Amino acid sequence: MVSQELDYFRAIIQANVAPLVEVTQVSHLEQLSSQLGNKIWLKREDQQPVYSFKLRGAFNKLRQLPKGTRVYTASAGNHAQGVALSATYLGQHATIVMPVTTPEIKVNAVRKLGAEVILHGHHFDAAKHHALALCEQQQGVFVPPFDDRDVIVGQGTVARELIQQLDELDVVFIPVGGGGLLAGMAVYLKSLRPDIRVIGVEAQDSACLKAALEAGEPVELERVGGFADGVAVKLVGTETFRLAQKFCDEVVTVSADEICAAVQDIFIETRATAEPSGALSIAGLKKWIEQNKAQGLNLAAILSGANLNFDRLRYIAERTALGAKHEALFGVTISEEKGSFKQFCQTLGGRAITEFNYRYAGPGQAQIFVGVGLRAGQQELDELKQTLTTHAYGFEDLSDNELAKLHVRYMVGGKPPAGLHERLLRFEFPEYPGALARFLEMLGSDWNITLFHYRNHGAAQGNVLAAFDVPPCDYAKFDAHLAKLGYEFQDESDNPCFARFLQGQQVHAHDQKAG
Repeated sequence: MVSQELDYFRAIIQANVAPLVEVTQVSHLEQLSSQLGNKIWLKREDQQPVYSFKLRGAFNKLRQLPKGTRVYTASAGNHAQGVALSATYLGQHATIVMPVTTPEIKVNAVRKLGAEVILHGHHFDAAKHHALALCEQQQGVFVPPFDDRDVIVGQGTVARELIQQLDELDVVFIPVGGGGLLAGMAVYLKSLRPDIRVIGVEAQDSACLKAALEAGEPVELERVGGFADGVAVKLVGTETFRLAQKFCDEVVTVSADEICAAVQDIFIETRATAEPSGALSIAGLKKWIEQNKAQGLNLAAILSGANLNFDRLRYIAERTALGAKHEALFGVTISEEKGSFKQFCQTLGGRAITEFNYRYAGPGQAQIFVGVGLRAGQQELDELKQTLTTHAYGFEDLSDNELAKLHVRYMVGGKPPAGLHERLLRFEFPEYPGALARFLEMLGSDWNITLFHYRNHGAAQGNVLAAFDVPPCDYAKFDAHLAKLGYEFQDESDNPCFARFLQGQQVHAHDQKAG
């Protein structure tokens, strides 16, 4: 009996995704190769008509269906465009349900490709549920984004081309969301060249494959981050997990800052502007090289997509230096006296100051928020910390502190007067017109808001930092109220940034909770 894996391999060999799907280029990243001591290649799926590999799976799925078929799917991104273009080309009718939070640029792109767009729900699960209901009512065909044999086979054609384009290949880095691209590529690569190492790359805040591999089965993540929205999947597919478990050698996870640095790397080398999920594989490649001290290998990474909202570039640019370890953020205690600023700058030894935030808060000691440019990465950062310690500065390294990077560096004002019992919370909510007003309405007015900071950086999720004056006797009631809100949040009351820059001097924000 022919095994399932051999069936996949043969199907990928035979898959005909021309003429709609382009044979994309493989670019040699010369500068990165020189810096990292390996030959590094980038498979350019941003060159597809919809700027993403998703066209491959969608087209391979839909071409199995007769002309005139009504197809349905739910997507806020690249899968939607792949289905829309494929259906139009094949003479089918596509209905795509997108969350109301979907940026208008993506909605218009799908409509221009010929699909009917229905906006429904504030998140993907609601959109998917509605699409499935419509599909059943109209007796149509639902097109899954990743957990489907024909979709997986279509994505596997990326590996078929890559093997034809590169004679020598040691390791391939593949971005992972639901696992369709990894599954298709891995089964093909391992069937033809078992010596090639296959590594999946996930965002740290949506690592559903890593969680599944550790558990031995797909497990749903409690929450996922929205920065790399193309891979923000809570649950890896059942079939994609089965194939990944058998053929994927390793999974690497990367931070948002590391992804931002990879976006810059790709732009410098190719002038292509990758979306965060599209740059995932280069971020993972760099991290894997550093962790394994790899040298002299032939490495390939998949640029999976380039559908980037222009306003997200601001956020990416701000975080790139941190991701590349070209900048560090510190909270530093200095004396509140004449000449203390100058003395601190001299201690930095000529290093560039990228940011300096300070507000007078009374005599004694001052807290400054400072960014420092680095030329030699982690080694220089360690040396700088030692210098600050030698000169008796009290400091916190805030380079990996999300509260610092998302909110505190943009805030001014100083600390409040004494007498507050503050709880500091960081919220996320779906971003759409009127979302902030709805969020404030949901918060209610039972507790005084003593701090509020909101910043929109072009993502599907809004970020709010808020402090509430909550007497310890009300903690149980306050926690019950938070549970009813339905918003994702993190309690930051014990974050060192809060104590250093925002919290009143005589307040203990996290007294023992009542109840």
